Amino acid sequence: MAQSAETYPRRIAIFDTTLRDGEQAPGFSMSVEAKLSMAKALERLNVDVIEAGFAAASPGDAEAIARVAEEVRAPTICSLSRTIESDIEAAEKALTAARRRRLHIFLGTSPTHREAKLKLSTDGVLREIERSVSSAQGRFDEVEFSAEDAIRTERAFLKEALECAAEAGADILNVPDTVGYASPEEIYELFRDLIASVRRPEGVIFSAHCHDDLGMAAANSLAAIRAGANQIEGTINGIGERAGNCALEEVIMALKTRQDYFRADTAIATKELFAASKLLGELTGQTPPRNKAIVGRNAFAHEAGIHQHGVLEDRRTYEIMTPSDVGVPSNELVLGKHSGKHALKARAAALGIELGADRLESVFTAFKELADKQREVTDSDLCALISGQTPGEAGWRLNRVEIRASAEARMNPFARLTLQHSRRGRVCEIGVGAAPFEAIFNALCSATGVSAMLDNIDVASASGSCRAEVRVAADGRVFVGAGEDPDVIIAASEALVAAFNHIEFARGASALAGAA
Repeated sequence: MAQSAETYPRRIAIFDTTLRDGEQAPGFSMSVEAKLSMAKALERLNVDVIEAGFAAASPGDAEAIARVAEEVRAPTICSLSRTIESDIEAAEKALTAARRRRLHIFLGTSPTHREAKLKLSTDGVLREIERSVSSAQGRFDEVEFSAEDAIRTERAFLKEALECAAEAGADILNVPDTVGYASPEEIYELFRDLIASVRRPEGVIFSAHCHDDLGMAAANSLAAIRAGANQIEGTINGIGERAGNCALEEVIMALKTRQDYFRADTAIATKELFAASKLLGELTGQTPPRNKAIVGRNAFAHEAGIHQHGVLEDRRTYEIMTPSDVGVPSNELVLGKHSGKHALKARAAALGIELGADRLESVFTAFKELADKQREVTDSDLCALISGQTPGEAGWRLNRVEIRASAEARMNPFARLTLQHSRRGRVCEIGVGAAPFEAIFNALCSATGVSAMLDNIDVASASGSCRAEVRVAADGRVFVGAGEDPDVIIAASEALVAAFNHIEFARGASALAGAA
């Protein structure tokens, strides 16, 4: 794994701990099957190392590590371990089937950890490091040692601890900012010093593991790379303890986009980043914020008219990477009160409607009036404006939704919907699904006659009101719908109805082309 200093770009190994440090955070727990599914996504991403769990933590963690080791072959599979011999044995057993196995031993080195948690002197810490790392030799393909809370450890003792680990046989020396305390300048100086002065056998590399308590995990990880670290540890979507770990997608794309500055890159298949992020959100029920860098829904979305005009002319005006670089189908021009005529005309053209100059002026006036009243003007709203209808009156409207669910696992929830259509009148339909939202979705598919797939649903609650946003895939496109109501079921139902209206309007948009 060691790289020559003259190599350009320098190859940085990516150590993914989504299934260990990420999964142990509140709200992100995953089943064995979910972990295996995520591990396969990480394999498609081509990460170098998957830390699949902490074998000694629980039988479930040991089982997950064993399953990943059996079924995921390309990356190195790793288990976390304390310096306790029983931990090492549990990791060894769980990793039996792995093609390449790594043990990740950690021990606190800072005064706070030595005194408050370990009750060990500095000599006691060194003895534990030497004993545990030596014990792991020959039982694993690689051994990584982490000096927990390294940033708050006395510099001289940190060097002593790392040298002790390297002499005992550690292949990777990890210097974690366990509590997210450091600044990029401090990280850079620390790694420069350690890499230059820590005595170690040839081929032993340094790794950085940064937390985001002060919002600097990605910046700190990049600073460590600039200083000479050859491995970065983090998680997809930045999940993890407290404020999370370094978001790997941010570091990966920073290196790819700014090779001129960092002079380093990874072997990551970046087109798999969005898919991995999306899968993690589905498995945990925790999707990243809209404005999350790289993988957030707004990362390649534009509403401001000046920005939309620029992107339509040349995406490089406001995008430093393409959506396809990270696996996002395309950038998104969001029609709202800040949008201009260029975006309105482009969206209409995407629907198959060419607006002449006079028609564009009249539609744009109506569009601005509507945009001042609601957050976003959808495709169905736009089609209604172009056809002279009042947005919201055409298409489907929700009259009533009833959900029946049981706590007994063998009974699937079902939904009864009553809908009103501008042409078809009143329609009632029943749907069954594995969850209430799926039952509502299936009822809508039956009522509308649309074959579609539920791509994503987000629900947020604030000030006594719930807002739901859904993404529905149909006809090779993704349609968005939003709904708001104090009742979460109604909010989600309204969002789904809106999305199905968008599908209906898109299918009928070509009929408007001549009139426009």
